[in-house]
Amino acid sequence: MGLDVDVKGAIYEGLLEKNAEDVKGGAGQYFTPRPLIRAMVEVTRPRPGETVSDPACGTGGFLLAAYDYLSDRKRFDLDIEQKQFLKLHALRGKDVVDGVVRLCAMNLYLHGIGGEDSPIRSGDALISEPSDHYDMVLTNPPFGRKSSVTIANGDRQASRETLVYERDDFYATTSNKQLNFLQHVRTLLGQNGRAAIVVPDNVLFEGGAGEAVRRRLLHDCDLHTLLRLPTGVFYAQGVKANVLFFDRKPASESPWTEKLWIYDLRTNQHFTLRTNPLGEEHLHDFVACYHAENRHDRGETERFRAFSYDELTRRDKASLDIFWLKDESLEDSENLPAPDVLAAEIAESLQAALEQFASIAASLGE
Repeated sequence: MGLDVDVKGAIYEGLLEKNAEDVKGGAGQYFTPRPLIRAMVEVTRPRPGETVSDPACGTGGFLLAAYDYLSDRKRFDLDIEQKQFLKLHALRGKDVVDGVVRLCAMNLYLHGIGGEDSPIRSGDALISEPSDHYDMVLTNPPFGRKSSVTIANGDRQASRETLVYERDDFYATTSNKQLNFLQHVRTLLGQNGRAAIVVPDNVLFEGGAGEAVRRRLLHDCDLHTLLRLPTGVFYAQGVKANVLFFDRKPASESPWTEKLWIYDLRTNQHFTLRTNPLGEEHLHDFVACYHAENRHDRGETERFRAFSYDELTRRDKASLDIFWLKDESLEDSENLPAPDVLAAEIAESLQAALEQFASIAASLGE
């Protein structure tokens, strides 16, 4: 007897997650923890008839979560036309790694998504202005601060050169991969489209292009929510990441962002992939505080606070790197994270500092 489509898809997802544990092989960079994905989809609430894009789709976690949300009969009673649209037209993804594109296409196919024409494309999403626009963008671009391309010379020796994208629809020209993806996500959205994007800490505080992008994003879009994630969540250890939620808005002289609500899930929280992984229960409070049914009826809690547009733009470099909770580990050594987590965090910080110094040195030499 043949296996049910849902069973096949679940088996394949399990294999992908198992493969993501191969950190040395780099597989983990394509796998976002499913509890985080489901929470992001739950608060952004895709609707029947809407289109959803992931320009760095990896193995398809966001697209599958959106599909599961929309096909849940307890939530929506889709008619035949809506079901066909969801299967064939609602979901679109892109990834720069050919092998990952094949994994994603198979993942969606085993879940009954797509037809003769695959909804997943291979290529560099950042290379040019998008021709299609979407109601929603959900994505976790690959970690790594700089975009680069490998070039082989006449002696068959490979070298990596920094990639800078010159695009008229970008706020700023930079080699910072995450800033480029953030700008690209904005351009992918249709008017009033909604986005949720995972970004590393440097996107929140970096000067230069980073400051320019943040100020424009605060003004031109409704940047309404920031989820600060703990370490130990991703397969790349030590990564300090966040989720930015924003809506694209029409041109306006006055800023669209009135308040940025920040949820701090990082301070005094320690997770590990094996012994204490992030679960859906850890995100229930964030989902409740987000108050998706009416974002204008939110209330502050110990971990959830609002900051006005004026407060944010008055901060040095318009930094969104904001904390207010007391870090217990600074006062009590018993609350320190595990040694491997501490080492990974230190290595991450040193690497970021080295890249920043290298960038400064390069600009001085120009």
